[in-house]
Amino acid sequence: MTEIGDGLAVLRSEIAAFYAGFGHPDLLRRACGNAALLVPLIGHDEVYTSRVRGIDWICAFTSVEEYARYMVARGVLEDQMYSYQQLLGFRLIAWAAERPEPTGVSIDCVGAQPVAFPPELSDEAVEGAVA
Repeated sequence: MTEIGDGLAVLRSEIAAFYAGFGHPDLLRRACGNAALLVPLIGHDEVYTSRVRGIDWICAFTSVEEYARYMVARGVLEDQMYSYQQLLGFRLIAWAAERPEPTGVSIDCVGAQPVAFPPELSDEAVEGAVA
């Protein structure tokens, strides 16, 4: 079993393999589950989600630099403090699956190699998301 510290290295390797055209979805998902990711917090330490076309997304990041890139893209203020928590990917995926609204996990969404794990959707949810 990999150590938590190795989880990010394995995830980055699997992401690179996926972008190179020879990645395996199951290995990528497993690597995500074993990686400690940074997750933005809002309010009273609530996990931040972003809603896109009727689907909530947990935005997670592989580094502080990736998190900062996302915050800059959102137009945040330089002198303001932004909170985050480090969580294992399998906890994020499980939490997303338990939410009443369809929720996916997006990793490094404004980075050079973003990865998304979309939720399973019913036919009605797919139709609503496309509209």
